[in-house]
Amino acid sequence: MKKITGLFALLLFFLFACEKDNYKVDGGKSEAHVNKTTYDFLKDHGSFDSLVKIIDRAGIKDIVNSDVTFFATSDYGVREYVAAKKQEKIAEEGDENIKFGINNIPVKELRDSMMIYLFDGKINRDNLTPDNKYFVSKFGAIPNVRFNIKLRRTRDYNNYLDYVDYLNYTKVIGTLDAEEPDYNTIPKEEIDKSYDCQTSGIISTTGILHVLSNSHRLFFNAGKMAQ
Repeated sequence: MKKITGLFALLLFFLFACEKDNYKVDGGKSEAHVNKTTYDFLKDHGSFDSLVKIIDRAGIKDIVNSDVTFFATSDYGVREYVAAKKQEKIAEEGDENIKFGINNIPVKELRDSMMIYLFDGKINRDNLTPDNKYFVSKFGAIPNVRFNIKLRRTRDYNNYLDYVDYLNYTKVIGTLDAEEPDYNTIPKEEIDKSYDCQTSGIISTTGILHVLSNSHRLFFNAGKMAQ
């Protein structure tokens, strides 16, 4: 048993490559640079087929490949979003047998909505800390909404490491939840939407790419999904 525990600790050590005085480390890619544009990396990877279809339909390939930081949603989150949009259409038309996919979603809706994941310039771990830091997306200012990008510190692995910092992307609605005197009084629709990145700091030939956790549904959609 001691050998198994020791091996697990060793694996964690190499996974996080963490020194006690260096908090800007996570379990992301060991080699940050990829010799591809952001779009080509997504297209070639295999986990972003549906996202690439969204990018193509929205006509934003050039924006994705410009000097921006892109928070990408995996196929899991895109498919759930499309399933929720399909359910909306089913309710509207009263027909559960309709065919519905990405090509049925208006181009302008996709283009405008995708802008919340794109930020001018390079936002990477080396210019972030665990302190709150707000950024304006390429969508522009949104009333009562801000985007907080920071390192979320966790001590879940304190048997092996002092702490681990995950790159975190939060849609703050109104005031930050942590600043409210009583979290339980926050209306459900005003609770902040917070997601860690499962991979962070991919440096393409055009910009920076972070991949949100699979639990993130595209555009923060929370609607019921079609079966």
